[in-house]
Amino acid sequence: MTFVPWRHRPAREWPRPLAEWSAVVAATALGLLIARATTWDAILLTALTVVGGATFIEPLVGVGAFLFLGPLWAYLRAEVPEVPPQVAQAFVALTLAAWLARGLARRDIRLPRSPIALPLAIFIAAGWFSLISPWNRVEQHPEWLSLYGVLELVKWVQILLIALVVADLLATDRRRAWWLMGMLLAGGLLQAGVGIYQFGLRGNGPDHFAILGGRFYRAYGTFEQPNPYAGYIGTTLALALGIAWGLFTEISARIRRRGWRWGWKVAGARGLALLGSGIACVGMGTALVMSWSRGAWLGFGAALVMMAMALPRRTRWGIMLVVVILAALIGLYRLGVLPPSLTERLTGFVQDVRFEDVRGVGINDTNYAVIERLAHWQAALDMWRYRFWAGVGLGCYEPAYPDFALINWPIPLGHAHNYYLNLAAETGLVGLGAYLLLWGCVFWQTWRVTRQAVGLPRGVAIGLLGTWSHWSVHHFLDNLYVNNVHLHVAVWLGLLTWVVLNSTEAQKVQRT
Repeated sequence: MTFVPWRHRPAREWPRPLAEWSAVVAATALGLLIARATTWDAILLTALTVVGGATFIEPLVGVGAFLFLGPLWAYLRAEVPEVPPQVAQAFVALTLAAWLARGLARRDIRLPRSPIALPLAIFIAAGWFSLISPWNRVEQHPEWLSLYGVLELVKWVQILLIALVVADLLATDRRRAWWLMGMLLAGGLLQAGVGIYQFGLRGNGPDHFAILGGRFYRAYGTFEQPNPYAGYIGTTLALALGIAWGLFTEISARIRRRGWRWGWKVAGARGLALLGSGIACVGMGTALVMSWSRGAWLGFGAALVMMAMALPRRTRWGIMLVVVILAALIGLYRLGVLPPSLTERLTGFVQDVRFEDVRGVGINDTNYAVIERLAHWQAALDMWRYRFWAGVGLGCYEPAYPDFALINWPIPLGHAHNYYLNLAAETGLVGLGAYLLLWGCVFWQTWRVTRQAVGLPRGVAIGLLGTWSHWSVHHFLDNLYVNNVHLHVAVWLGLLTWVVLNSTEAQKVQRT
């Protein structure tokens, strides 16, 4: 596929066949008439049908649908059992089918030469390798292989396919990038609003989420758990900050060229986009604090460090900026300026962290959460020792856990609360190495774009660099590939592919 750079591609109208859009409008009107006389279930079914029809006209509609519906999985499962919790997967299938159908109709099916496709395929192959000769207990119960291993493998195949399809959609028309970024930030802002409401406006909540003397409750959105919710919020917030920075630099450049009087008028929609991204940043930043998640705070701190390092064109100035920021934070901590509750939350668990057998450690209300994590880390390490090269099978940590569990911790939590140990246990050294290779390539490609691109594409790259940093650090304390967030990872990788290829093509155009 030939990519035309962001700044050199002529604007083209999206294909909007009149007959197809008329059919969607007619279906909407008919559905509303039917729903008016029936129930909310009919309204929901009608809405999903209309969005599904629109997906075949514009596949980006399907992308927006599964980005919105994906994080609702846990909420739908717990609170709305009449709605299938995996409804987002239907829109994944519709989006891929719509993209394929459009390509067949035009007799032109091409996939972009993504720089992350090969390392991602290598990791998928490593996951498959772990399932070829799984742990002996899975061999005795092959249904576990289909239930856990194959579903996990499908998740990674989805990431690869969606990333390539999204990159292709963005390459066709640059305005799709605006819509996609708007959908990503709108989804994050919506989740932030739910979390803010849960924190203090609702007035009640689950007892085990109560904080600050029971006056407030940890924000958890539609994830039903604060930690993965905070991971999603923090990664999306990093991208929002990068987008806001990119828009600000483009507006500033226009103002410098045309002056204050005309600069803001020429900025036009970019000014509104900057305002919207700023609102999203404030909302998500507030929700991140209200989640009370240590892993997310540490992850977002790492995101800010990497983004600050990438802001200046010269890396040494970025490193100096990071040193200044860290020195300022240490100084505030030493002076006692930071709120005591936040300081205690960040540092209170350190005394209970130990790299030794925790079977004989006394358990109390203070150290329960930390010892529980350490117990699952120890079980994961035992799994890795048992099958060092191939692991117990991708996605098979939970069924394998009973044979490796510590005596006081018989209940599996679904993962080891450390994704790297979890992956080593499931896929062995081969899978862990392939995973580190994948994200090493992602980091390298993202860093290269922050040195090459300008304006909004560079801001997107800086935001994605923060997203990957948060993702990588938070995974030392949790597993964020839950609640369909892997669909967002796929879209982020597609956005990265588009930015990388546009930056490369832009450089070629400048040379010629």
